Amino acid sequence: VQLQACGGGLVQAGGSLRLSCAASGRTSRSYIMGWFRQAPGKEREFVSAVTWGGGSTAYGDSVKGRFTISRDIAKDTVYLQMNSLQPEDTAVYYCTAYFYKYYWGQGTQVTVSS
Repeated sequence: VQLQACGGGLVQAGGSLRLSCAASGRTSRSYIMGWFRQAPGKEREFVSAVTWGGGSTAYGDSVKGRFTISRDIAKDTVYLQMNSLQPEDTAVYYCTAYFYKYYWGQGTQVTVSS
């Protein structure tokens, strides 16, 4: 599975961004797709995930109520709508797919200015 993420950028606090991640290769409805993030000097943190087949979602505590994950099965793409962004959301965001092991895309930088 290959994952191509895009949509990062610079935004002011309170603003919004939408990340997208297109999957290609051997995709499957058994996959779980999601996002992690890593800020400088910190460990990689779970952000959100969605089951490809059923659409069940999960969120990290720090983003609940602000971020929304969704998927477009026809396009093999998962989205992360990020609202009410805060400086502490600044990080490299990584798209991931899980099916017995993790597959990672390249990161996309999100920077939130105060």
